[in-house]
Amino acid sequence: MKLTELRLGMSVVHPQYGSGVVKAINEHAAEILFSDGRKPVEPESSSLMPAEPQAQLSALHVPLARLIEETVEALADRLGLEKPDTQARSLAPKWRGGKLVLHPQDPTLATKEIELEVFFHKIVMVRNNLRVLEQKINASENLTSAEKFDWQQYITKCYGSLTTFNVLFKDKEEQF
Repeated sequence: MKLTELRLGMSVVHPQYGSGVVKAINEHAAEILFSDGRKPVEPESSSLMPAEPQAQLSALHVPLARLIEETVEALADRLGLEKPDTQARSLAPKWRGGKLVLHPQDPTLATKEIELEVFFHKIVMVRNNLRVLEQKINASENLTSAEKFDWQQYITKCYGSLTTFNVLFKDKEEQF
């Protein structure tokens, strides 16, 4: 193994000393903490090996964007998180190009106009963030069952308040 392949905190295996962790790297050797103490090791001449599987990306035959996308998808699956493609696809056609107009009671104050696509996007983001919060609550090992139940009740109430905006969704299965 070459010295340039070592990283601080990397787990390694030495044929004589066993498993260790790289604690320092200088021009010629690395300081590695083994179970019997810290030792200087010259990686190339000592048959030092990484303790974990390594990946070299310089000779990658897959586009980097695809590798990252597949890695993120696998991580989301493992953590039980929703994938980005579960977002609402579109605003109902009758609302496209529309505006939400807020008129204050005082006629001397200006009205506020918001494009419905912008407003819709914000509603969808609130929904998606509530879903992520719900997943994190369910996956938490620090909350008791009673606490999880209480937090779920708050989320359910938030969903209930957001049902007013169901009219904006193109597809019924994406509504609150």
